[in-house]
Amino acid sequence: MNDTTVISTRRFRGLVGAGLIATVAAMAATAVTAALARAVGVDFEISGADETIPVSGIAFVTGVFSIVGIVIAVALLRWSARPAERFVLTAVSLTAISLVPPLLAAASTATAAALIGLHLVAAAVMIPSLVRSLRTRAG
Repeated sequence: MNDTTVISTRRFRGLVGAGLIATVAAMAATAVTAALARAVGVDFEISGADETIPVSGIAFVTGVFSIVGIVIAVALLRWSARPAERFVLTAVSLTAISLVPPLLAAASTATAAALIGLHLVAAAVMIPSLVRSLRTRAG
């Protein structure tokens, strides 16, 4: 094993580790935010559905898409000369796109606003964490 392989493995592990910690933090942040929204009267009900979106479902989906973000960051670390800058562009673009479905869903204004807010909470946790990790591992 040469030094380049060791450095690459360390960079990969550091990025994935930081990403997984941020994922848990994002899941907790969205769960707490969703619970607070529910406590003030947001029902998280989509018209036509037989049930409301549970707080645990919000945390789960946050986790899934946060892991997708980690995969994107790892790919950029591997194949981009400027992974942090490319990640910011990609993540902000995907976050903007993720704000559209809540607006199109047959939901109350409060539910749509809360869902948009939850997307932004998750992004506010994940994006800076992964960018910071990409920058510190760029050498």
